[in-house]
Amino acid sequence: MGKIPPGFRRAAAAGSLQAALFKASTSSPSALQEQIPSPVTRQSQKKSPKKEPTKVIAPTTKSNIPPIIFNSPNLSDAKALFNSYISSNRNTPTDPSFYNYILQSYSSISSPQNAIFFLNHMIKTHPTFSANRFTYHVLLTQSCAAPDETSLANVHHALNLMKNNGFPPNQVTTDVAVRTLCGCGREEHAIELVKDLSSHNVLPDTYTYNFLVRHLVKNRSLSTVNCFINDMREGFGIKPDLVTYTIMIDNVCNSKNLREALRLLGVLSEEGYKPDCYVYNTIMKGYCMLSQGGEVMGVYKKMQEEGVIPDRCTYNTLIYGLSKTGGVKEARKFLGVMAEMGHFPDEVTYTSLMNGMFRQGDALGALALLEEMETKGCIPNSCTYNTLLHGLCKARLLDKGVELYGMMKKGDIKLETGCYGAFLRALCRSGRVAEAYEVFDYAVESKSLKDFTAYSTLESSLKWLRKASEQGLAV
Repeated sequence: MGKIPPGFRRAAAAGSLQAALFKASTSSPSALQEQIPSPVTRQSQKKSPKKEPTKVIAPTTKSNIPPIIFNSPNLSDAKALFNSYISSNRNTPTDPSFYNYILQSYSSISSPQNAIFFLNHMIKTHPTFSANRFTYHVLLTQSCAAPDETSLANVHHALNLMKNNGFPPNQVTTDVAVRTLCGCGREEHAIELVKDLSSHNVLPDTYTYNFLVRHLVKNRSLSTVNCFINDMREGFGIKPDLVTYTIMIDNVCNSKNLREALRLLGVLSEEGYKPDCYVYNTIMKGYCMLSQGGEVMGVYKKMQEEGVIPDRCTYNTLIYGLSKTGGVKEARKFLGVMAEMGHFPDEVTYTSLMNGMFRQGDALGALALLEEMETKGCIPNSCTYNTLLHGLCKARLLDKGVELYGMMKKGDIKLETGCYGAFLRALCRSGRVAEAYEVFDYAVESKSLKDFTAYSTLESSLKWLRKASEQGLAV
């Protein structure tokens, strides 16, 4: 009964294992919130098509010649290895990307200065190799990739080398440098470099600009972001666009700073941009985080006044917000509205309603909604089942919960932490310890939780049962 590790069993039998503190989790509601599509992501996809990071090199040469593997950063060793490699392979490719690959391989373990010396050696000893822009981007990437650098000296050295060899920096160069610097946590240096290149008429394109803004809002203060945007506007005439504002609004909404979000919404309008569906969705999600269902409804009405057509994300966010704040009856009305608009309710929609029904004490209504969604061809997901099981246990409808758990087990659906804990406590409270052990086994075998977490929760529930039994409170 229960596949508990032997060590745990001995400790438990001896009474020496301390009960882990069990924190009642609200994983089902939070997991539900995570299901709501991020408006800023969808905005970025629509207004600013995804741009793949600029590739420094693209070796396309088909060759049976094995690549050089550098094991030492020593420049002399690298030169000797390259010379030996070239002399032993007379039919080396002429495609520059082949040599760019070799340079990148060495630069990944060497210093920026040695990488430059090695490039010069490659050009001198192998005249068929003609360096191109990507060659110098290899050096630029290396100079940007050092996280402990306190200045941009090496970066400027690489840029000057490009310029002196007939490849002045362009927007691709800016993009390579910014992405690499941000990837190493050097956001301040990325800002400094963008301003410096802009002063030399190498302005970042919208993709690079918004990439940097997105990185700044995640890792730096809001004042830093605003300062960068203002400096780029006043100094170089680069204005934030709709994507920029959506990124910023999403950030402040996630920080529950709705006042700043509304301010940005006003600035957006002043700049001549009409807020679209994705901007409004972002603000609605922010109000959901604050459990302000009335404000969510207000945003929806504002969208209608502005002639903005809601999408599926809008309705799901609206239904989630209303359900979370006790407006289940009003939320259900929007099932028909969204269907009329061509956005049929999905598992997120129904799970939101179920969660709201449990909050209002209508556990059987939530369970009936499962049958309704399946009838309409909507397949429940893991969050749906966990929300239901968690709610049924809290409503003390354990038999219904056990029946639902059987369905989950047949479908190999994992148990979330909060749902697992509520189910174990409900089983122990009813004296169904053997079934609690079986649930523990399933949680471990299905890898729903880490072994220790699963056992700690089980032990906590059993410890409560022992105390309740001593006090005559258990079944």
